[in-house]
Amino acid sequence: QVRLEESGGGVVQAGGSLRLSCKFSGSGFKSYSMGWFRRLPTKEREFVAAIAWDGGSTYYARSVEGRAAIFRNNAKQMVVLQMDDMKPAETAVYYCAGYIGRGMRDEDESYTAWGQGTQVTVSP
Repeated sequence: QVRLEESGGGVVQAGGSLRLSCKFSGSGFKSYSMGWFRRLPTKEREFVAAIAWDGGSTYYARSVEGRAAIFRNNAKQMVVLQMDDMKPAETAVYYCAGYIGRGMRDEDESYTAWGQGTQVTVSP
């Protein structure tokens, strides 16, 4: 019943900014902590950022600390990832994900709801 759908992917110039949105369809959004992951072309999926159910706490991968911001709007049932200074090595499919809980986790196996992903290509 729950469906996640990412949007905002495309081509970004190196050094430019990225803004991805995730729409949560269904019930229970406030019960979910949310996160963003990405899968590089030849690598496994990796954690990017997470946010607690009420938006009170955030957590970032070390590789994006200082460049990324995750936030959510529970009234609109959406979560956003914003990143600055994008690098060509960050070309990947970016995924929105969620799990029922109040905390934040960086293990992809902890998440139970996933979007289909959106392609982001960072042009050098």
